[in-house]
Amino acid sequence: MPATFHDLYNNLLNDVFLVRARQQLEQGVDGLACADAYADQGKPDFALAHLLLAEASDDIKRDILARSYERRADLTDEKAETFAQQFHRPFPLVKLEAQKDRMSAAQVRQGKRVRRSTKTLNVQ
Repeated sequence: MPATFHDLYNNLLNDVFLVRARQQLEQGVDGLACADAYADQGKPDFALAHLLLAEASDDIKRDILARSYERRADLTDEKAETFAQQFHRPFPLVKLEAQKDRMSAAQVRQGKRVRRSTKTLNVQ
């Protein structure tokens, strides 16, 4: 039996995001709509917190989480371009973070566990 959405992605999240999501749900917000809105803003941590608490199929949850990573990657690329124009130099580490988010989105879409390495540069 394949792992559930909760099994795959619960360990990615800091408890503070779940606490905030629970507070919002107690105030009567729709968790799935909230997750969708956070995905549109490129905020996968907030989206994931709501998705873990929401009632929906794993396919829908994976789609929303993947979109949140893709949107954050787009926003990060835009920020790198803005910085490059403003400071007249490239920002490869910012671009690398966008690549990591795109890779995370692909892993989510494939139903795989997200593997985010903490090491970004190989310094010798």
